[in-house]
Amino acid sequence: QVQLVESGGGLVQAGGSLRLSCAVSGDSGGTYSGYAIGWFRQAPGKEREFVAGISWSGAKTYFEDSVKDRFTIYRDNAKNTVFLQMNSLKPADTALYYCAARGMRYNPNAAYTQESQYSYWGQGTQVTVSS
Repeated sequence: QVQLVESGGGLVQAGGSLRLSCAVSGDSGGTYSGYAIGWFRQAPGKEREFVAGISWSGAKTYFEDSVKDRFTIYRDNAKNTVFLQMNSLKPADTALYYCAARGMRYNPNAAYTQESQYSYWGQGTQVTVSS
């Protein structure tokens, strides 16, 4: 079974930075060679939305328009960890942030933006940005 654990959330003032981590563990039993990872967020009273995604190789990334000039996504496959570096944070970024994984057997350069494209989800880490 594959598990995802997010960390790094917290309370920060507007304009500040946080780095979220998503640690991937577990064994797919040889089904997958790697995982594409996505970050999503859900603010109170709103639907969960895509934030950023990265391919298994790290070569391909996608960002939601409101974060693409402020957030960076990267990965350390040796440590099975994906990072979301969030700079210039705004109160509108306040949400519960989830990471999600899609098992990959081929195509290491594919990244995904839709919830339905991911099979495994973490429990989330809270990010609160004060004004």
